[in-house]
Amino acid sequence: MRAIRAVGAYAPEFRLPAGEISEAWGRMDAGGVESVAVPDADEDALTMAAAAARRALDAAGVGDDAVEYLALATTTPPLAEEELTPRLASMLGVGERATLQVHAGSTRAATRALLCAPADATALVVASDAPRGEPGDAFGQAAGAGAVALLCAPDGAARAVASGEYATPYPGTRFRRTGDEALSGLGVTSYDRRAFTETLAGAAEGVETEDATAVAVQAPDGKLPYRAAGALGVEAGAVSACATVHELGDTGAASVPLSLARALEAGHGTIVAAAFGSGAGADVLRIEVDGEVPADLALDGGEEVSYARALRLRGEITGEGPGTGAAYVSVPTWRRSIPQRHRLVAGRCPECGALAFPPEGACSECGSLVEYEPVELPREGVIEAVTRIGRGGAPPEFAEQQARSGAFGVAIVRFEVDGETTSLPAQLVGEAAVGDAVRATIRRIYTQEGVTRYGAKFRRAE
Repeated sequence: MRAIRAVGAYAPEFRLPAGEISEAWGRMDAGGVESVAVPDADEDALTMAAAAARRALDAAGVGDDAVEYLALATTTPPLAEEELTPRLASMLGVGERATLQVHAGSTRAATRALLCAPADATALVVASDAPRGEPGDAFGQAAGAGAVALLCAPDGAARAVASGEYATPYPGTRFRRTGDEALSGLGVTSYDRRAFTETLAGAAEGVETEDATAVAVQAPDGKLPYRAAGALGVEAGAVSACATVHELGDTGAASVPLSLARALEAGHGTIVAAAFGSGAGADVLRIEVDGEVPADLALDGGEEVSYARALRLRGEITGEGPGTGAAYVSVPTWRRSIPQRHRLVAGRCPECGALAFPPEGACSECGSLVEYEPVELPREGVIEAVTRIGRGGAPPEFAEQQARSGAFGVAIVRFEVDGETTSLPAQLVGEAAVGDAVRATIRRIYTQEGVTRYGAKFRRAE
């Protein structure tokens, strides 16, 4: 069975308290949810996946090129049709010969991806999601966001020793129509609960669960996981021991692996993971831990936001950016710069050893026209100069981001490699000052001709 060697997780820093939702609507229909994680305007399932995956690789001390298998599980891909894993692999530096898979269309996608991962290879299984609902219904009020990456390898300390699955038709509990962004459901409470508990109970048959000290259960809200405790044969306290729904909200396909990550970080020895996908199907895994599983989880909230600001960040109350006037960069031209955008690949002059970013044109030191030797810059640099761009000052391609998230910082960041330095301009995430160490993070840059450009921005190093 699959073994987990390390785990990384990421959730957006913005938190919308349940009280803000209650004040706006006069009620809070998502029971048991105390706050929800709200993505920034330049975040989506792909950027969160990259953040979580990077943390898992760093926690394990594994090089990017060691990954032989990469899987992405999500119900909210940025595009309805297009391969996303090649972009994720590029962001991480995973080799082009690695096996890539996408699992989508169900909140059960992450456990499906984990069970499909080869047991004899170094596999990175990433779940990332940001479900949406109508602002006034339970789906919209519970909607959160987060991502988790499980690095699997034969020598992993956490091993899935047993699993069960079950499926039976239960249409209408939770679905999203083609072309819609918001979730829907019939809202028949007894029917929904029966689908949830019956399917999970069916998957748990034959899997020993009673002695688990932590149970990661699918959490569309903060109450339903506990209603399934009896069906799974576990104590409610084992569910609360690793639950993330109370502070992050409904994280869709990332819900179960996020709670699993928290259980692994806390050092639980026996864990049950119980994933449910509406329709309905379920997976139940028993995971036994023999040793430490390195974990790097960034799940703490950094800033509480008002309900109005959350709507702006989600794009609910702002329009699209301008359709003309932006600096045009064709997709073929952008593609040539992907190594620089995703992995900060600079060039070293073979004549004098100076660094160049981007690695093109004449060397700024010796003036030679050369073919640069590729050098990947460290992901951490130091700010040399910084300013902020306020309303009306942003180039048109960044106008939508600014309308949703407000003024943003831009900086000149200096990097050093083997005694040589180079600098580059970059957008900042959050606040940073001259002299601060900053670290690269993948975010959306802008969208043009329907194609989103992703690349490195920088935030103050932890």
